[in-house]
Amino acid sequence: MVESKKTKRFASLFLASSLVVGALAGCSGGSGGDQGDSSSSDNGSSSNGGDSDVIKIGANLELTGAVASYGSSIAQGAELAIEAINNNGGINGKKIEFVKVDNKSENAEATSAAIRLATQEKVNVMIGPATSGNVLATVQIANDNKIPLVTASGTAPNVTENADGSINEYVFRTCFIDPFQGVIAANFATNELGVKNVAIFADNSSDYAKGLAAAFKEQIEANGGQVVAEAAYVAKDTDFKSTLTTLKSKNPEFIFIPGYYEEVGLIVKQARELGIDVPLMGADGWDSPKLVELAGAENLNNSFIINHYSSEDPDPKIQDFVKAFNDKYGESPNAFHALGYDTVYFIKDAIERAGSVDGAAIKDALAATKNISLVSGTVSVDEKHNAVKSATILEYVDGTQTFKTKIEP
Repeated sequence: MVESKKTKRFASLFLASSLVVGALAGCSGGSGGDQGDSSSSDNGSSSNGGDSDVIKIGANLELTGAVASYGSSIAQGAELAIEAINNNGGINGKKIEFVKVDNKSENAEATSAAIRLATQEKVNVMIGPATSGNVLATVQIANDNKIPLVTASGTAPNVTENADGSINEYVFRTCFIDPFQGVIAANFATNELGVKNVAIFADNSSDYAKGLAAAFKEQIEANGGQVVAEAAYVAKDTDFKSTLTTLKSKNPEFIFIPGYYEEVGLIVKQARELGIDVPLMGADGWDSPKLVELAGAENLNNSFIINHYSSEDPDPKIQDFVKAFNDKYGESPNAFHALGYDTVYFIKDAIERAGSVDGAAIKDALAATKNISLVSGTVSVDEKHNAVKSATILEYVDGTQTFKTKIEP
């Protein structure tokens, strides 16, 4: 989904980390030190060679920090999948060892975690990070060490495709990309809600939000609609009433708010307090239980979210997953839980087809993925290593996400 909010230091940190990778690549490593919490679901050999009795999947996730809700959910979903796979004999007869490292929702920590997983833990595959900015801080490490990296929720196009059109060979995703979400939001506003005059209120500090806003605006105008007002905020803002008052004066019929739950919750609350009762809509960055806490359940009525799946979808595969998750954790799974779960099965499928834990073999198998049935949809991988899959639109009703419709790609 999403992109980290702490990207200003990325360029310099990434350059420095690249030098570190060069120094560490090929080393046998050692202790994980204090670079982050780690745990494994099944102890085994620390080598990532083909003769190991385990397959090591590393998780570089936001377990603490600003967007810990995302990373922690992905980890829980992944652990549920790994438990089921191991209980059924593993992958090609080998059990999965799961190694988690906390990147603390920061680019520099994500880089350190990737180095640790690649050179010290010697994992066969890496999952994560959750946010696009943190994924970008790990891409070169994956490519240089020839270790496939699969992000469950990094939706920015440049995670897999560089500005020059080249593809990051060892990087994949199990989520859809931002332009797809922006187009869906615009079509929903036009075709389902019948609105023409819209406003956009986006996080100007986030490439994630800016990309969504651009795709939404282009599609709304293509649909014959008009953007009557555009406004911006930045991460960590808390008072939005002045800007919302200006937006209200333009009489939009609908407001698109791409951003993260921390700010969005406050925006929704303050918008309703100002008497803005038009439909509000966002993308997967809204998806957190904390959104309801911040916004208030009643204030979220008449608001919509694009997401990767719905726990209310009657699809039997989804309902089996919901039951298994609820049995283990005592709660209903959100989209990030589902994506974490799916990412493990996505990797399992590739390793089984590769017949090997060699990084290049797994990479080739991931790239050849066609029509694998997962909880969050049937997934094929395109030439840019993006997941081609459906999206779900949910409506908030008294604080609960309710299934509205599923959109096929």
